[in-house]
Amino acid sequence: MNHRSLISAVDISRSILPDDYSYRNWNKAAVKSVYHLGGDSSLVYGNIGIWLSTDHFNIFQDWNAGFPKGIDNRKISKILKTPDGKLFAGTYFGLYQYSFQEQKWQKVVLPVSEERITDLIMKQNELIVQTRSFLLKSGDGKAFQQIKLPSPVDTNLKVSLFKTLWLLHSGELFGLAGKLMVDLFALAILFISVTGLLHFIFPGWLKRRREKKKDNAKLVSARNFNLKWHNRLGWIFVPFLIFVTITGMFLRPPLLIAIANSVVSPIPGTVLSSPNPWYDKLRRVAYDEQQQIFLFSTNDGFFFADENFEGPMRQPMNQPPVSVMGCNVLEKKGENTYLVGSFNGLFLWNPFTGQVSDYLSGSHYQASQVAGSPISKDMIDGWFADLSGNEFYFDYNYGVLPIRTNAQFGEMSPEIISKSPISLWNLSLEIHTGRIFEPLLGMFYILYVPIAGICILVVLISGFFIWWIGYRKKTTNSKA
Repeated sequence: MNHRSLISAVDISRSILPDDYSYRNWNKAAVKSVYHLGGDSSLVYGNIGIWLSTDHFNIFQDWNAGFPKGIDNRKISKILKTPDGKLFAGTYFGLYQYSFQEQKWQKVVLPVSEERITDLIMKQNELIVQTRSFLLKSGDGKAFQQIKLPSPVDTNLKVSLFKTLWLLHSGELFGLAGKLMVDLFALAILFISVTGLLHFIFPGWLKRRREKKKDNAKLVSARNFNLKWHNRLGWIFVPFLIFVTITGMFLRPPLLIAIANSVVSPIPGTVLSSPNPWYDKLRRVAYDEQQQIFLFSTNDGFFFADENFEGPMRQPMNQPPVSVMGCNVLEKKGENTYLVGSFNGLFLWNPFTGQVSDYLSGSHYQASQVAGSPISKDMIDGWFADLSGNEFYFDYNYGVLPIRTNAQFGEMSPEIISKSPISLWNLSLEIHTGRIFEPLLGMFYILYVPIAGICILVVLISGFFIWWIGYRKKTTNSKA
């Protein structure tokens, strides 16, 4: 899981997974939005890749030629066509341009190491590409220049404790070296688990062989070798494994609640002490031509920046709620108004007056004084309006739903479903966090991580003390 790109080509069929993992009505982030190419041609895109419809979303044609193998490599965050006819797609692993001549997508080289595209917009004749950490611009779609984003007005040198523990748990806090170190810890706990299981099996195995009067010399030698290296690697790695276990336990409820709003100083020399104040924080961006400003959605909320990025970035008043999972919709809806969608719902927002209303109900939004759930009943994954002005939103659980219209969106075809498996990385995450057990345990699945963590801690700590007591006795006897 620490090296997503290395396993991005490996997929698992959803048909062998619990029913909750099957696509229905474009749910589970299958679609982020729809881009109108012109005429009756529209591109439906999201975690299923890109599909072309020319008949108002009834029949779909696979438009993923050119993307590397694996569903992870065709998770699309945004599609955009420039005024001169160039078509671009932002993906989890980079920017792609469509070659109409060769009828396939081709990767575009960007001058930054982190290529997870979060948004694409046009500012007049310039293509603006946003990753999670950087903003780039290009006049021709080939040569890109990095834009230096200014710091916010009130620079907060603190970072969230959750983010710190997250990066500590994976090792990413210390870059590639840290990730490789955690990889080593993972191999160590695998080795200790297997050798510990063998140590548990050996006594019964030896007893059965003695009863059958078989020679146990080689088996005894194997048992002693197994125990020797189980103990040796165990006492070396146990402190690190305890640390990784505890940090992992705090990344899921209920322990997550205790640290959710806590902030700490960034650890010097780590990625969180980066000179880039927006490292891994950028989620969506829009350019307001009337006001001539940029509007950014970040992990720290919304920020304004002037079009030349000369002054510090400032926050608008009375922001709409955005889930900790990030902003999924940021679209200009009218003069000075924007649609903002996340797992907290869909809102109409005027960032210049601070007026916020629930777009689905039409009611005025009033922020709660008490901290509530990080998600709402409307888990917004995406939004779009068709050529007739009919609006739809994509809910993570329920899929595509109309907004104040009787218009209908087409069904997912068997071809789309069969060509949209789950990536090995995503499946590993579902198992790692225990979400895959939700169909069996219901909401109690959230206890999987803390209970598993407690069990691991008990085994590690008790195992260490068993070794320590035996080691001390052996040392004492040898001295005597």
